[in-house]
Amino acid sequence: MLNAEILREAEQRRLAWRCRRGMLELDIVLQRFVGKHFNGLTMTEMAQLDTLLELPDNVFWELIQEVQTQVSATKSLAKEYASVLQKLRESRPSAEQETA
Repeated sequence: MLNAEILREAEQRRLAWRCRRGMLELDIVLQRFVGKHFNGLTMTEMAQLDTLLELPDNVFWELIQEVQTQVSATKSLAKEYASVLQKLRESRPSAEQETA
């Protein structure tokens, strides 16, 4: 195994652990995201996810839910990390799954 592959796997394990959150809704989305998209992330997307994981749960959740905000820093994050946020949004449970 190449050193780059070892480093990538270590980074994936570290980020997967960081995806465990206190807010139930966010935790559900992140665990689905890890199962669905995680292996296909680029190193850039992993770095973006790492930055997003630094956010407080409520701010991170608002970005995933596409809540309109007046905070320019949050708007900037939404644009800069659009590809990762789109994958996170795809990991949200559908209306049918929420009622089941």
